[in-house]
Amino acid sequence: MAHPLDRFDWALVRSFLAVLDAGSLMGAARQTGAQQPTLSRHVAELEAQLGTPLFERTGRGVTPTAAALAIVDAARQMQQGAAALSRVLAGQREMTTGTVRITTSMVAATYLLPPLLAALHAEEPGIQLELCASNGLSNLLRRDADIAVRMVRPVQTSLVARKLVSVGIGVYAHERYLQRAGTPRSPQDLAGHTLIGYADDDTIEKGFAAMGMPLQRHDFALRTDDQVAYGRLVAEGAGIGFVAHYSARHWPGVRRVVPMLPIPPLPCWLAVHREIKSSKLVRRVYDFLARTVPGVLEAAEATTGRP
Repeated sequence: MAHPLDRFDWALVRSFLAVLDAGSLMGAARQTGAQQPTLSRHVAELEAQLGTPLFERTGRGVTPTAAALAIVDAARQMQQGAAALSRVLAGQREMTTGTVRITTSMVAATYLLPPLLAALHAEEPGIQLELCASNGLSNLLRRDADIAVRMVRPVQTSLVARKLVSVGIGVYAHERYLQRAGTPRSPQDLAGHTLIGYADDDTIEKGFAAMGMPLQRHDFALRTDDQVAYGRLVAEGAGIGFVAHYSARHWPGVRRVVPMLPIPPLPCWLAVHREIKSSKLVRRVYDFLARTVPGVLEAAEATTGRP
């Protein structure tokens, strides 16, 4: 059978012990910083729940009853347990060693984050980093990851999302392809080239339709929804593709073409659970990414992103 104290609010037991140790309500208030009426109310509530008085009031203070003396050992154990719990939680908040799991898209996990995580580990060797490469948006909500770097803003109120910077998108092709098929000089020229598109995702078609250039699925001779494979097709000279500047800069021989094509950039969001403020470990990684990701993307915009 459970002990009766298992059902009680720890604050009531804490006030009981403070009054017991001080010998009076006034003394307990002075030692704990609590208000005397609050302590008196807590003791009265505990007495009501136990169905027995805990103190005899005297002119000089209070005297514990037999019932109070009977529960004091159990109350002390609760006090020690609460103190141990506080120490553990405080240690977790201040901990700068441990594992932080980061989730991001397949492309960002391949081309954007690896050099940043290498630099972070060099600065903080006590932090173990796990990189989850996934295009799914649910793993942060399921607590499969601590931090997310995404090109879509999370809408869940349990998450804190911070926009870091915009990710520029351009039209790219390898020099081998351009030597073979010629270089397009205008957006209209693209219709006569080998285009790389997505198999099921219609993002590219919608983008062209918004620019007044309707293209159908069959206009894209090569198609894949795996964005890493998509990038490799561009890098191998298979045709003309539409990729982020930060990934294209990793492919020797790949050049930007038709820079006047107005492709809207994608926002880059850093997301985390609201309790980030209570974890020094997660906060360290979060702050590092918030500081370094924009610099990498802006550098790509200034170099590879140039016409």
